[in-house]
Amino acid sequence: MRTQASMAAVQIPQAWGNDGALARVDTALATLSGVELALLPELCLTGYVSPWGDFDVRPFAETLDGPTCREVAALAARRNLAIAAPLVERVEGNLSRDTRYYNTLVLFDETGLRIGHWRKRHPWFPEYWATPGDLGTPVIEWHGLSIAAAICYDLHFLDHEAADELQSADVLLFPSAWVEDEEDTRLPRLRELAGRYGIAVVNANWATGRPAIWGQGGSVILDPQGEVLAAAAGNGAECITAYIQRRASGG
Repeated sequence: MRTQASMAAVQIPQAWGNDGALARVDTALATLSGVELALLPELCLTGYVSPWGDFDVRPFAETLDGPTCREVAALAARRNLAIAAPLVERVEGNLSRDTRYYNTLVLFDETGLRIGHWRKRHPWFPEYWATPGDLGTPVIEWHGLSIAAAICYDLHFLDHEAADELQSADVLLFPSAWVEDEEDTRLPRLRELAGRYGIAVVNANWATGRPAIWGQGGSVILDPQGEVLAAAAGNGAECITAYIQRRASGG
């Protein structure tokens, strides 16, 4: 059974609309060597907010069997690595007004098989389009490593909602589009979380894009003690990598 895996946080800019986004991801992945799992930032394939301040990403919504998931699955198989990618997920209701939209993270393994699915449980206030996630915090197994995930604003609620899951997992995937008006509190929050639960953290945040919002960049990978294994040098496009260890107890 594998005891460690090489993981990457792919810090790429958000760009409004989904034209060419996966090609830019593919270019970033081509720079990696030996990486087994790559995490992309929150909503980086569609953008989170338009250059003119529009937060409604529902026009980009797709189902789990839509073209974005098919293309990410094919990319994972072609690059022979697992990819955790964002999706504006659409779930059809009986009537059009019953259709739900989720801020979602989907994990495909190196064969292109979907093995993980998480929905953001606490949409941030500009995400008026999003339905609160209803899947909890699943922990999935991948080559002997236990993987949980949370999306951006969910970080504030993990202690109350997912303590057992964090205790059992080896690594937390944390895609974000983290922005704050003043000091960026993401890193100290993640370091405290890692140390408290003995869980490694892979955080992929936006690179500077359009609009260029303060707080972008700063992607980081932490060990289970909260120590930094790898960190982005700045707020531009960059990939960082580190080895994530399985819990000594077996996870």
